[in-house]
Amino acid sequence: MQDGAHIKPLTALRFFAAFWVVLFHYWPKLDVGFTPAIATKGYLGVEAFFVLSGFILCHVYLSGFGEGRFRYGDFLWNRLARVYPLHLATLVGVGAMAFAGAIAGLNVDPNILSWKALPANLLLVHAWGFAPVAGWNHASWSISAEWFAYLTFPAFAFAAWKLRARPVAAVLGALAFIAVLYPAFQALAGFPLTDATIQWGALRIVPCFAFGCALHALWRSDRFPTRLSGYGAALLGMATLGAVQFGAPDLVIVMLLGGLIFNLASLAKGGFEFAGQSVFVYLGEISYSTYMICIPWKILAINAAIKMLNIDGDKLPLLVWVAIVAALVPLSAISYHVIESPCRERMKTWASGWKRRRLALAGAA
Repeated sequence: MQDGAHIKPLTALRFFAAFWVVLFHYWPKLDVGFTPAIATKGYLGVEAFFVLSGFILCHVYLSGFGEGRFRYGDFLWNRLARVYPLHLATLVGVGAMAFAGAIAGLNVDPNILSWKALPANLLLVHAWGFAPVAGWNHASWSISAEWFAYLTFPAFAFAAWKLRARPVAAVLGALAFIAVLYPAFQALAGFPLTDATIQWGALRIVPCFAFGCALHALWRSDRFPTRLSGYGAALLGMATLGAVQFGAPDLVIVMLLGGLIFNLASLAKGGFEFAGQSVFVYLGEISYSTYMICIPWKILAINAAIKMLNIDGDKLPLLVWVAIVAALVPLSAISYHVIESPCRERMKTWASGWKRRRLALAGAA
């Protein structure tokens, strides 16, 4: 498999990670009287995204980095094109919703329209401790954390390239980092790192991103027999569900998620089509939209349903809740095709045009 080749099972996994986060945010609004462990631990879907990010970016860019073909400016522009247009669109959308609600006399959380937090949100540094409150589209804190990882990617790539001949040591080092950092952070901060958002979100991505980079090194080394990856994926999938159900520490679940990602990637390398069907790949492609619109849609749809159906309290009947959650799929598709994908391509076209003009000017000189 060549650098940059599409690892379809990992694309599909992004959809399930996004809906795990959705389950975490939406389940408290369901009137059933209990919360399953899978919903309680849904915030770890973000950790799955972070590990995937390290793995995929190394898959696409690491060889170029090691061979001197990596262009930091082009890399950052491409990553900005990937995340920023939808971030900006959802920020504006949440602001418009909150402003309209305030005009209509509704009780709107003042933090949503926090003007003091706006500059940090616009600059994508609101997960670096620069935002005074969690305002606007709060889910975008993880995009700010991703931006931190993009900016520091050369440091991760340098370590991954140096350790490419010792992938087992790289993975063991990443696991040791997680095992030390998680309890140390909780002891110092008084809360788990996996609960961090606007104050420590930039740190939250670091161990997961490093883990993903190390797993990629092991994957590229071909030291794990591909024929065993199917059994490994099945066992790790069941182990992850079991760990979630029985309340294992977050660091254990993160480690198991990494193992699952590794085995799914190994399945793809072996030519297996598990989770590589077009429907799953497409859902993975629109998963960023799913993640970014889930909070605005939750605010809008649930409040509208409560008002229209004259529901006492803030809990929804099962069928109404299912309809609202299911609507995220077509809404994500619309967001992807109307905002995310065309804006990304437009930004890449701008960059290509700028590069051609620079070359033309250099040639004329």
